[in-house]
Amino acid sequence: MENSEDKTERPGILIVEDDSDIREQMKWALESDYEVFEAEDRKSALDAQRSLHPPLVTLDLGLPPVPDGITEGLRALEELLALDYLTKIVVITGKTDRAVALSAVEQGAYDFLQKPIQLDDLRVILRRALYLAELEGENRRLQQQTGAAGSGDIIGVSAPMQKVFETIRKVSGTDLPVLVVGESGTGKELVARAIHQGGPRVTGPFVPINCGAIPENLLEGELFGHERGAFTGAHAQRRGRIESAQRGILFLDEIGELPPPLQVKLLRFLQDQRIVRLGGREEISVDARILAATNMDLGAAMREGRFREDLYYRLAVITIALPPLRERLDDIPLLAQSLLQRHAGLNRVRIQGFTKRALAALQTHGWPGNVRELENTIKRAVAMTQGPRLTPEDLQLSEASMPSEGITLRAAREAVERELVKKALARHSGNVTRAAAELGISRPTLHELITRLGIHA
Repeated sequence: MENSEDKTERPGILIVEDDSDIREQMKWALESDYEVFEAEDRKSALDAQRSLHPPLVTLDLGLPPVPDGITEGLRALEELLALDYLTKIVVITGKTDRAVALSAVEQGAYDFLQKPIQLDDLRVILRRALYLAELEGENRRLQQQTGAAGSGDIIGVSAPMQKVFETIRKVSGTDLPVLVVGESGTGKELVARAIHQGGPRVTGPFVPINCGAIPENLLEGELFGHERGAFTGAHAQRRGRIESAQRGILFLDEIGELPPPLQVKLLRFLQDQRIVRLGGREEISVDARILAATNMDLGAAMREGRFREDLYYRLAVITIALPPLRERLDDIPLLAQSLLQRHAGLNRVRIQGFTKRALAALQTHGWPGNVRELENTIKRAVAMTQGPRLTPEDLQLSEASMPSEGITLRAAREAVERELVKKALARHSGNVTRAAAELGISRPTLHELITRLGIHA
């Protein structure tokens, strides 16, 4: 006898279909993998969605009272997505005109199938839809758990980011200096703020300063402050950033740009926790934790004499290395959806998500500017789009992955296929079955592609 506890652990799927024979056929085909719920019209579908919250829905467009039309089904689609825009809805239609199904996809459906339903095709589509639904659900849960503004930018389910989160949790409760390293746009300041939020100094200030953005002749005063009359124009005493971080955290961004004379003064502060303002004589004690960040190779800078070794070892008691976005492809759907929610809210527009083509474009783009580039791309798309879901054209990524001019159509198609297959295999660590499911093809077809395209799986 089936264990009821096992049943509840399976993902839910709602079958909305007025033909009881078709419902039974689909239930029989899916119940080994899903907890199956049924509805025969729009009202019962909405009631089931409100009470059961299944992540997956199959929706027949021909629903009573007009089973030969599509208006009731399209209305159900709109209302189901209004209840939860993350629901993945696969539209089932008996119409031979693909324009009807494509219109449903443009209105927010995840995908479509035409009757008679090929159950193997349905299973593949549902597996892909569930994978995306689980990623987006994890994104939503993590945002609710963290609660901090901007934390959505550093969430992730990829293995590299899980190591980052583990390190953040471990170091947040200490007072050790931390050096965050990574390419520009990877979110180094967000990591520093997460450490601040998770530690005992959360009630104290978080004081950032970009060491590369302030002219050298002004940077010393910014860091250490000055007394009245210390230099021309110093009409009043002023506290510096270090002093302003009393009982909090001082975040030194782009620490590799700090001029050598100021490196000496910063090292002295790190050693004895005391500073002297410009033009002053009094030593001032400052209780501040130091976090620093850089996209510079400090090892090379030390070898070239541009950065002091003793300062490096004072700052890098703990080092957190942030991976570039191209090394955390599994996180792109999460990040993209989080950024979409934020900027759609700021612009007061309702956008339900991304088309499948848009998600594919997001995951095949190289993102040299990392999360910052991704955010700017989505921010621009939200402001410019007119549809319910962002497309590759909205993101201006439609040509980013296209082969160069001057090659044949066959070569261009093979180049795109090769790139998609390689990325799918990489995401699933060479697992052909999972890669085939993601690509929406069978295992034998994927094996043929691997052989034909000369890919080493």
